[in-house]
Amino acid sequence: RSSDLTTVLEPRVLTIPQDPTLDNLREVVGATRTEPDGQEIWLFGRQLGNSLIVSIATALVGVGIAIPTAYAFARFDFVGRVQGMRVLLATQMFPAVASAVPLFMILEFLDLLDTRTGLVLCYASTSIPFAVFQLRSAFEAIPIDLEEAAMVDGATRFQAFVRVVLPVARPAIAVTFLFAFMTAYNEFILAATLLDDERSFTLPVVLQRFIGEYDARWDLFAAGAIVVSLPVMVLFYQVQRHMVAGLGAGGVKG
Repeated sequence: RSSDLTTVLEPRVLTIPQDPTLDNLREVVGATRTEPDGQEIWLFGRQLGNSLIVSIATALVGVGIAIPTAYAFARFDFVGRVQGMRVLLATQMFPAVASAVPLFMILEFLDLLDTRTGLVLCYASTSIPFAVFQLRSAFEAIPIDLEEAAMVDGATRFQAFVRVVLPVARPAIAVTFLFAFMTAYNEFILAATLLDDERSFTLPVVLQRFIGEYDARWDLFAAGAIVVSLPVMVLFYQVQRHMVAGLGAGGVKG
């Protein structure tokens, strides 16, 4: 209808919020829980700790395994090298939701459901292929002459790798760590599937709880989104000097 079209096309005026308040932030950050023994715990602090611990552990495990793996793919010629990279590429073609049920069954068998350890294992298994691709390209971009010069001076292959290759590849490693951290920090589907106790929730699951089937607390959701974004902003600030150099080192040569 013309009246509806006129309403849609009317210019919107950006209004300044009236009576700003921090009550929503206080309600989100100050969330507590009373345990059966009567002890009161800071629930949001525990959930924030879950997200940080899981994300940092995922990035450390994923990058720690990917560094020697990517170096081997970049420098050595061995049986199955090409097929191995194809298999890693194939694993990136499946969405995380497709693996939710198998992962649930595996963690249930290992008695790791509703634990941070189980979540880290799931996230690390998906971050390793991406980290290998990223770091393999970075290692291939490093001239092999640098390693050969170090070995001519008496360094072993391992010493050349640690003292020459890793410092040069540090920007790419920093960016890969950041991507692995953010992927685990923002992941929702597996966390909502594998976690049941609110004390084990990560922050994306906490935010989803503010949007119910019959009502939505957008005020708390917005306040929580601000708090959730702060750790990522701090991490970006810490590694910003590596971003451009790391992306170029890890993504130019494929």
